[in-house]
Amino acid sequence: MIVIRKAEARGRTGADWLDSRHSFSFAEYYDPREMGFSRLRVINDDRIAPGGGFPPHAHRDMEIVTYVLDGAVRHRDSLGNGSVIEAGEVQRMSAGTGVTHSEFNASDSAPLHLLQIWIEPDRRGHQPGYEQRRFAQDRKRNRMLLIASPDGRENSLRLNQDARIYAGVLETGHPVEFAADPKRHLYVHLVRGAAALNGIAMRAGDGAKITDESALTFAAPEEAEVLLFDLP
Repeated sequence: MIVIRKAEARGRTGADWLDSRHSFSFAEYYDPREMGFSRLRVINDDRIAPGGGFPPHAHRDMEIVTYVLDGAVRHRDSLGNGSVIEAGEVQRMSAGTGVTHSEFNASDSAPLHLLQIWIEPDRRGHQPGYEQRRFAQDRKRNRMLLIASPDGRENSLRLNQDARIYAGVLETGHPVEFAADPKRHLYVHLVRGAAALNGIAMRAGDGAKITDESALTFAAPEEAEVLLFDLP
């Protein structure tokens, strides 16, 4: 079964420097029907103005993945990490027993567009951790590239949960198939462009909750980028 949630149905919050769309309940946006899916708790589609950002704030017991689409993020945290995460790079921060961090648009002139993703860990109290890795667009082209997994296989980021994240860039005329375990929960977020999922049309920002499916087929009428979450 595939249930589509259209982009315009998402929650929205913001400030003079932020426009944020929420696939699931977050901050001031609350919908008791949209509290996450399996262990996937948050997908925030954030556009941050030049110089804007989130000052130091704390997290604990959450796997936080930042997927940068355009621009760059300047990150600082209480673990001693300080970095710039550019478009095409992905960051994983395990909040574990507690971490404080800040995130700002690294540019004073260019906007920043990113997805922030939260996945609940397999238990509380993990040691906090940090990874950052580039996944070139060509590696994602016309395939589903593993970018995060429980064991870090295939040079993916390591998650403290039995969950996997795949990223794909779809070209017209090149359908991509994904073999699914019908006992698992799958979630698709269409990052940009347009695509059909098992014949169902999706546009940028749309999400799909998937259960009891053994195969997925993606076909793109125009170039599209997609994230696929394989969840317990």
